[in-house]
Amino acid sequence: MSVAIDKPVLEKKPVKFSNLLLGASLNMFEVTTLGQPLEVTKTTMAANRGDSFAGALGRIWARGGVLGFYQGLIPWAWIEASTKGAVLLFVASEGEYYARTFGASDFTAGISGGVLGGVAQAYATMGFCTCMKTVEITKSKLAQAGVKPPGTFATFIDIYRKEGIRGINKGVNAVAIRQMTNWGFRFGLSRLAEQGIRKVTGKAEGGQLSAWEKILASGLGGGLSAWNQPIKVIRVEMQSKTVDPNRPAKMTVGSTFKYIYSQNGIKGLYRGIAPRIGLSVWQTICMVAMGDMAKAYVEQLTGDKVTAKH
Repeated sequence: MSVAIDKPVLEKKPVKFSNLLLGASLNMFEVTTLGQPLEVTKTTMAANRGDSFAGALGRIWARGGVLGFYQGLIPWAWIEASTKGAVLLFVASEGEYYARTFGASDFTAGISGGVLGGVAQAYATMGFCTCMKTVEITKSKLAQAGVKPPGTFATFIDIYRKEGIRGINKGVNAVAIRQMTNWGFRFGLSRLAEQGIRKVTGKAEGGQLSAWEKILASGLGGGLSAWNQPIKVIRVEMQSKTVDPNRPAKMTVGSTFKYIYSQNGIKGLYRGIAPRIGLSVWQTICMVAMGDMAKAYVEQLTGDKVTAKH
């Protein structure tokens, strides 16, 4: 006589305000501290591919001293940070749930959710935010003495008048490709790193990792995911205000790739990879090490148990 075994019922987790608030808050903290200086450094290196690391730092310092490293923070980086975390958590959780309804494993469902969340980030808010941040970092100052360069909103309006929505979202397809591969490989490589750490430390499959072990695994996943740096460099070049008569008239992902390769070779496609790895590590520390403290605070503030995973 065979006994029927009931499969566990797949429960759809509700979208909670606490989840959205946590994602937005952690991203705001990350970008306001070390996040934006590392972003400015890697963007400057990607836009000025002939500069060394020290040369890029000197260029940023000459733009405005310490404040030069925070160029583009207000309002674009803040808008991006406050929205992309919430968008990621919402879309990733929905994507993971529906992937599981089709029979996907936890690993495959997690990767699917990350990919969908990354794409949603790009087209919802990151496209125009990264465009405006890049414009702020790469636009040339007016040569005429005594003429004040246009402010950030004046620049935004000028681009909109000349090029419309497409101008504001220039490079958004490259952003989407980068975010999709970012989150997919970060999740996947972090899982592999976790498995390796368990084997080395003698923990059982699925065993709990310490905070430092989680940071190490996520840091490895984030650092190794920097293989897609060429996509970042392509996006920066598409959005850059640097003047070069050799640039293609129509900047698509393909034509921009060919232009960068012809000008700077393979090395040019990987400019800024060092600060990007540093940025990934810092994001991991914020989202993992500080995540537990943030969860406790948000639960106390809202009275709503946080279910988001970082």
